[in-house]
Amino acid sequence: MQSVGIIGAGLAGCEAALALAREEFSVTLYEMRPEKMTPAHATGLPAELVCSNSLKSTELPGAQALLKEELALLGCSLLALAKRCAVPAGKALAVERRAFSETVLTALREMPNIIMETRDVSAPPAGHDAVIIASGPLSSDAIVSWLTRQCSAESLYFYDAIAPIVAAESIDMSRAFLGSRWKPGETDYCNCPFTDEEYDAFYAAITSAETTERHSFEEERYFEACLPLDIVARRGKLAMAYGPLKPVGFEDPNTGKRPFAVCQLRREDTQGGSYSLVACQSRLKQGEQERVFRMIPGLRRAEFLRFGSCHRNTYVDSPSLLGHNLSLKAMPSVFLAGQLCGNEGYVESIATGRLAAMFVSAFLSKKECVAPPPTTALGSLLLHVTGSPVRPFAPSSFHFGLLPPLDPPPRRASKKERHALLCDRALRDARQRVGA
Repeated sequence: MQSVGIIGAGLAGCEAALALAREEFSVTLYEMRPEKMTPAHATGLPAELVCSNSLKSTELPGAQALLKEELALLGCSLLALAKRCAVPAGKALAVERRAFSETVLTALREMPNIIMETRDVSAPPAGHDAVIIASGPLSSDAIVSWLTRQCSAESLYFYDAIAPIVAAESIDMSRAFLGSRWKPGETDYCNCPFTDEEYDAFYAAITSAETTERHSFEEERYFEACLPLDIVARRGKLAMAYGPLKPVGFEDPNTGKRPFAVCQLRREDTQGGSYSLVACQSRLKQGEQERVFRMIPGLRRAEFLRFGSCHRNTYVDSPSLLGHNLSLKAMPSVFLAGQLCGNEGYVESIATGRLAAMFVSAFLSKKECVAPPPTTALGSLLLHVTGSPVRPFAPSSFHFGLLPPLDPPPRRASKKERHALLCDRALRDARQRVGA
């Protein structure tokens, strides 16, 4: 039986391990936690979700929904496991974090040809026919140093941030209300509405609050889709109200009017015992987080179960290092997957893990593996990671801008109609690729 070593038991590594084990390869999954922890993880469990418990939208025509649909065609393991641990989140797939990790752990242990080994790996382990490095954005210095030395490329990085979590019983529901955007009858989110005076006070507080310090040698580079709220606020007084705190689609039941701004809280567990502050990731010190976020209406007496934090995420210059099949150009038996290779996002990490498994299988079987066409979500994401012409290279989640334009272009179509046509084309081509 041919052997594959996988470094990192995150989303990409676990998806790759389960996919390859189903194809009867012998898999050894290496994970440094809990012996060596990262600045962001809280457990030693596999597939731990750090920044958020949401895997984003499941509703077509949407970019994230399209990516999930294509992964389902490939028999994606982790999305199926996530659905078992889902918590109400409107049209999004959100999970109870610990239950999800424990479910993934059970799935790994039930595969007789998967061995799990706890240690910090400083280089691709010997004795394997192929290795996938899926050590994630919080990779240890040892494996990043190995990549830098072997591939003659400096690692790049950007900063990511985690939102706080509060106890549900500490939310003042006389100020907050349950409901989803545009659908007040649903109760998946808890919403904290601001008056204009409350928003002004919150803006003044967050823009003057004390933040954590970075190392002098580090340049702050943030992923645009996950900016700390204090950075958004500094872009202008109304940047939060037109961005992450936008009130569109809501009516405050206490006033019968649209609020000036709204902070949404998303359920963290099936019982609804805790909520995360959506888009409230920040660089604020812990004491400042308590002071500032308690100014959000309904959170004056909030009990913080987890404070937000900011941490450095590492990725490599994938287009210069990787071939079209995610293997290192300098070492064809070594593959990269997950955020280390330059995708951004939970589902995207699952996607590159699944793609890496597909390419490893073909490599070991000495068969040609045709990549998903660029008209699909998977194909366009792969093309970005392995062939983006933009310099300096920057990670990306999947979005419709990665897809080639429709040919011929539709006339007078709305954005939603264009997205629907892109989804139809992508799913048609994806089904043809897998023979479905």
